[in-house]
Amino acid sequence: MSLTTNTAAAASTAAQLTETENRAPRLGRRNPFAGMSGSKENKALNWTLFGILSIGAVFMAAPLVWMLSTSLKTKEAVYSLPPQWIPDPFVWENYIRVFDDTFVLSGIKNSLIVAGTVTIIGTVFSSLAAFALAKLRLPGKNAIFIALLSGMMVPFPTLMIPQFVMFSNIGWVDTLLPLIVPVILGNVIMIFFLRQYLHNVPDGLVEAAKIDGASYLRIFWTIIVPLIRPAIAAQFILWFMAVWNDYLAPIIYLNTPEKQTLQVVIANMNVQYATQRDYPLIMTASVISVLPILIVFLIFQRQIIESVALTGSKI
Repeated sequence: MSLTTNTAAAASTAAQLTETENRAPRLGRRNPFAGMSGSKENKALNWTLFGILSIGAVFMAAPLVWMLSTSLKTKEAVYSLPPQWIPDPFVWENYIRVFDDTFVLSGIKNSLIVAGTVTIIGTVFSSLAAFALAKLRLPGKNAIFIALLSGMMVPFPTLMIPQFVMFSNIGWVDTLLPLIVPVILGNVIMIFFLRQYLHNVPDGLVEAAKIDGASYLRIFWTIIVPLIRPAIAAQFILWFMAVWNDYLAPIIYLNTPEKQTLQVVIANMNVQYATQRDYPLIMTASVISVLPILIVFLIFQRQIIESVALTGSKI
């Protein structure tokens, strides 16, 4: 049954109040630097902080710049002294050769299958679980939540051998299923984060929708998801990054080169091509492995910033 006008108006009012509160000045919280906006001390402090952050940014960006620079060099230019930050000449053929001489293309496909399937489907289930644990009146839901958190205390190395034996007995070794099935139903960290985020959502919205006859799924998709979308986006990119960069689980279950994920392919390239001193090819594959994470971040950067801005505020 669809929501009535009253429920929709209540949801809209809550969203407007949230936006107004975020924009309104915090009364009772005096900014200690408010009177120093034009002082020399404040300008000196700002320039000092800017200098420190700039130095930190250079140190953080230098490895990435060197990786990109090396991917465009010849083999001999990698060992040149002084080091060449700007390749001379630019060897664009490395980006063609990496697909011809390696299994990078199949690794990208397998990584996209695993990361995309796990994070997209898992995010839906994690959001539903967080909504149920935060807003539904379920018997023993706190015990269920504590049990989920307790599962986080078990390190993965203690589960590697039992899981490998189990998946080997059912014939899943050397397939992508062991990387997808165990985590596709949700992420405990995401469930925990979204549950705490949902505590800021007024219970009156859910109660009003229930009185109007809306089902819980209708309430979730119509009211809850728009309110927690920034939090979902922030957790999604963190989870996607973790799955995309995972190396331990794929190296355990995947043996055939055509079925390996990109991180395992790059590790094998490091063994194979390092002896040939073909570091430009290895760096080229590393640059390619960073691009999907960069794309996902650029897509969700606005929601991530909103999530950080709204953390701790009352919806």
